[in-house]
Amino acid sequence: MLAIAINILWFLVGLIILAGIIYLAIWVIESFVTPIPERVKQGVWVIVLLIALIMLITALTTGGIGGVRPPFLSK
Repeated sequence: MLAIAINILWFLVGLIILAGIIYLAIWVIESFVTPIPERVKQGVWVIVLLIALIMLITALTTGGIGGVRPPFLSK
């Protein structure tokens, strides 16, 4: 049970980092290149949401995110 809680916390950390990178990329493109249509931004966030859902299901069913486990949980 503790391993599941730790996997969910790792998932949340990864999700925050992924969302930050995507947000930063969108901001840079809009600031320095060209405005991005709202529908395209919504599509990008839907794809990020689907990736997050896959990562969460993987973390809950296999015990790790993408087959990678934190070193202190390795057996």
